[in-house]
Amino acid sequence: MSGDDLTGLAVPQAEPTLAEDLMLVLFQPGSGPSGTGVIAAEGVLLYALAGAVLAELGMRGHVRAEVAGGVGRVRATDAVPADPLLRRAWDYVAQKPRGVQTVLAAVGPQLREPVLERLVARGDIERGVRRAFGLFETRVLEGDGGERRAALVAAVRAVLVDGEAPSERVGALAALVSASGALPQLHREIPWGTAVAVRAKELEQGNWGADAAAQAVARTMTAIIVGNVTIAAAVLPKG
Repeated sequence: MSGDDLTGLAVPQAEPTLAEDLMLVLFQPGSGPSGTGVIAAEGVLLYALAGAVLAELGMRGHVRAEVAGGVGRVRATDAVPADPLLRRAWDYVAQKPRGVQTVLAAVGPQLREPVLERLVARGDIERGVRRAFGLFETRVLEGDGGERRAALVAAVRAVLVDGEAPSERVGALAALVSASGALPQLHREIPWGTAVAVRAKELEQGNWGADAAAQAVARTMTAIIVGNVTIAAAVLPKG
């Protein structure tokens, strides 16, 4: 998909996408050199962001997920997404039904910068410049993520630590954060331990709790996608 027109992908829409929420939660303020921020799970970020895009397409009814022969696949519906970030992935799936891992590998590599630029444009993350050895300028990430990051982390923590039943969006977000392998790095905000690890794995597998029965489609869709994100993170190239 390297020849795609990427114009407009970095322009924020009215509502943040799930991919934006995921990157914002993975943003770790003050964890980089000289108090700068870093994005956790950089090595697998492209698969996690692509999984977030697919999960949102599923929750909004733009694609359907299915399992055939043990392989997760997605097919496009007639509902065309307006957001160009989502539309690009939908266009790819609309050509023909695709394996989830195929979509992750095709869509993911060009998501990081547009998603990050949206967060910068919204004021959630700031860009700065640091000078190394008094000579070389390096672009860095700054800020604390603002109120929106704090609210997202609190919602994920409530599900993982306090046992609250998640909404569709928070359930998918928590499952994707878990699949990225970043939860231990978020220990300061979401205390890491056996109980959290078990709950996170349940969310990955679509077990969101008895109160989430009405979210069967979202749970199933997320489980299929997140399972493939986990596989991709383990076996596909991370370059």
